[in-house]
Amino acid sequence: MSASRRPRAGWALRDLVVLAVLAAVFGFLYWALVQAWGGLQVAMGPFGDLAQNVLMGGWITVAPLAVFIVRRPGAGIVAEIAAAFVEFAFLGSPAGPMLLIAGLVQGGGAELAFALTRYRRYGWPTFLASGLGGAIASFVWAGTLYDWWTQDVVLLRLGLQLASGLLLTGVLAKLIAEALLRTGVLDNFAPGRAARAARVAREPSVDPAPDLSR
Repeated sequence: MSASRRPRAGWALRDLVVLAVLAAVFGFLYWALVQAWGGLQVAMGPFGDLAQNVLMGGWITVAPLAVFIVRRPGAGIVAEIAAAFVEFAFLGSPAGPMLLIAGLVQGGGAELAFALTRYRRYGWPTFLASGLGGAIASFVWAGTLYDWWTQDVVLLRLGLQLASGLLLTGVLAKLIAEALLRTGVLDNFAPGRAARAARVAREPSVDPAPDLSR
């Protein structure tokens, strides 16, 4: 399933409910990722400061997934900001309210790939581009905030973050999306309807049996 009709302009109540559920689930997962970050820093020894670049894509996963399910402009940005709010307001992430800005930047970067297709394509290329877009936007913002530009390892940071965006944002979000489709929980949403339409289009038409009674 790589294409779909352009999304409707309005937001339905169930769209907001889906985003709230995604924010709650991924807010907790993002908080858990912060805990993993500390362990990875220790494991990487003198390169521990690069752990955040290795894991960064994991903090952007909800954006392409939200756009895939809801198919409304801004869904990825709203989902990222809401997940960031859950992460710091309810789970006590040490980054605090600054996460809201990170959510805005990361969600916007990840959603750009879908916006460029006018929210009509949801195949692997768009998901992978979404992962790269989110990673690049996050890198520019974090690099400016923490002054990475003069560091000797800035290119290594960028390479790690791009790989993380591809795998932990693009690939992981697409795999989750396909898994949700297989379970049937998206049958009444746009992705489920698009998948049904694609299956019907692939099925060969069967001519009615000839009337042999005459």
